[in-house]
Amino acid sequence: MAKLTKEEIVESLKEYTVLELNDLIKLVEETFGVTAAVAAAAPAAAEDEAPVEKGPAEVSLILKGLGSGSKVAIIKAVQTITGLGLMDAKKLVDAIPAPVKEKISPVEAEEHKKALEAAGAECEIK
Repeated sequence: MAKLTKEEIVESLKEYTVLELNDLIKLVEETFGVTAAVAAAAPAAAEDEAPVEKGPAEVSLILKGLGSGSKVAIIKAVQTITGLGLMDAKKLVDAIPAPVKEKISPVEAEEHKKALEAAGAECEIK
């Protein structure tokens, strides 16, 4: 019997139905004592490695002080970040230290912190 090339085998497999391919896989597994699901075990090995230390999933952005900026600019920044009305944003700024936004992603908190610091406010991420 002549040895078939890989390309010839693949071409012949294209003519099989899904059920016929399933039967062929089972036959190969039984004949050679192998399992076609070996590739699925590879990701499990990666889980055994040391877990990567991650930061918190949710943080809070706290307004600590007015700093060197104007109060009006800080109020406008708080209003933009929170979506509050002008009077509610002013009340929040007057109640320093006060949480500006809670339970947000660290990335979002950093963006808002930069905006507040640009307005001159002192803030902290907890």
